[in-house]
Amino acid sequence: MKDLLTIYAPANRSRMLFVSAMLIVAIAAVDWAATRYISLGFLYLFPIIILGGFLSRAQIVVVALLCAGLQELFSNLPESEAVVRLILSSAGFAGTGLFISEMVRSRRIVLKHVGELEDQIKLRQDAEEQLRSLVESSPAAIVTVDSNGKILLANEGAQQLLAPEGSALPGQMVSSYLPALQTVLQTQRPRSFRTTLQCTGQRSDGEVFLAGVWFSTYQTLSGSRLAAIIVDLSEDLRNREDLSLDHLLKNTRILMSAVAHEIRNLSGAVLVVHKNLSRMKGLEANEDFQALGSLIQSLERVSALELGSAAAQNGEAVELTSLLSELRILIETTYRESNIDVQWVVPARLPLVWADRYGLVQVFLNLARNSQRAMASGKVRQLRITAAEESGRIVIHFEDTRSSFSPSSRALRQVGWGSTFPAPSCAALAEIFAMNRGQPAAALLCSYL
Repeated sequence: MKDLLTIYAPANRSRMLFVSAMLIVAIAAVDWAATRYISLGFLYLFPIIILGGFLSRAQIVVVALLCAGLQELFSNLPESEAVVRLILSSAGFAGTGLFISEMVRSRRIVLKHVGELEDQIKLRQDAEEQLRSLVESSPAAIVTVDSNGKILLANEGAQQLLAPEGSALPGQMVSSYLPALQTVLQTQRPRSFRTTLQCTGQRSDGEVFLAGVWFSTYQTLSGSRLAAIIVDLSEDLRNREDLSLDHLLKNTRILMSAVAHEIRNLSGAVLVVHKNLSRMKGLEANEDFQALGSLIQSLERVSALELGSAAAQNGEAVELTSLLSELRILIETTYRESNIDVQWVVPARLPLVWADRYGLVQVFLNLARNSQRAMASGKVRQLRITAAEESGRIVIHFEDTRSSFSPSSRALRQVGWGSTFPAPSCAALAEIFAMNRGQPAAALLCSYL
């Protein structure tokens, strides 16, 4: 059924005011014609009811007085009670109009609040739908847990991580999969906080994995809740351990190369002395002298042993643009704290090169740290890193503003894979040569200026 109060819509104001005026005129005319028979003054209530929804309070009182005056003007009742009737009629008409006015005003306020509430509900539903879509589409595992450790919500990522072939996670205890979260709920109930942790997790089939957890606790009417984002860090742990072992082996090869180099120098010196002594008569037949010669030859063979480089075996296609972006993240914070300006002149795209990515990052870090130490006492401190393709090679320059090296000496400090090493006074450059031995000479050229 259509609501009768819809006639008080603002769009109907002009029409309803005209109708009310016509009603007042019509009632007055009929009341005048029927004065000798009956009073029709009560009919003025109808235009008052209509006008009450559109006029202000003062206007309603004025119209009520007008209608009361018309009623009394055409009344056939005794004139001795005219004042009393006028007062009562005015009060009745004005009260009716003001009641209708307040009712319509209250209705408009309620409708406005209802509209706002509906808009808020719609916005909340849209936000919940977006959040639900975000959670469900996230590759990371997301769960919410109540104060007793029961899983309330879990997305598809959590199902695949914790119970790929098991039953649904909601309703199960989180202690079966991540006991550390159960401990957090039991020990930190009065507090609300957010933090991260790494802990041991267990899948439904018993497989153990390293879990990285970002979680926060919050309070609800039903008690405390915990929301957590969970990822599997097992692969990262294995990669990190493999890289640590590989780096240790590389450093060991560098150290052994240095030891072999010193042994070779000593063996060369002893060999010269041995050859000089061999010219003396009587020593060539001496068994101890011959044993000394055999020992020197053995030392030469030991020092000449090639320590097989694993760089070629560990090589991979490296995108230098992303590698230099990682380098920027690693060094810019420390450089900014040291008040050193870093300028990057790197093209948006560089060709792929074949290299040991981890070793190359360590080389660049050593170059940057050496420049940082060298510029520590300088007044103007600036590092400029450029990368460009020149003659079929990728050339990377590290150029700083330190004043302790002349241009000629800086020009000598250049090394490439497969090239010679004319100025081995920089540990970082020595590591470049040792770690990248056996790589294609045209793959990469590092220049430390």
